[in-house]
Amino acid sequence: LFAGMYEADIKGGRPSIAPEKLLRAMLIQVLYSIRSERQLMEQVQYNLLFRWFIGLAMDDVVWVPTVFTKNRERLIRHDAVIEFFNEVVNIAGKNDLLSGEHFSVDGTLIQAWAGHKS
Repeated sequence: LFAGMYEADIKGGRPSIAPEKLLRAMLIQVLYSIRSERQLMEQVQYNLLFRWFIGLAMDDVVWVPTVFTKNRERLIRHDAVIEFFNEVVNIAGKNDLLSGEHFSVDGTLIQAWAGHKS
């Protein structure tokens, strides 16, 4: 899936962000409720746990927020985020980690993420 996303982009310009690292950064953004790409990049700049999880070395340059946004849109356009989520659900199901008994959602988080693209 990742290889197909980058095949047509061998035209030069800035190097793309590795999709694995991008997905990890997006996961951190959701789990830690970081509101913007700019704030995420700022926190990745100094948070060693975030750098480790994403796969950035201590001396790696953190991405420019606009480059992160453009690459994030590419993941969304190619349904890589959906594939990732579906694979997580499949693994959880195989390991008996899912339950259909009760599910509650914080509506404020849904509203915040609904307006995330705008």
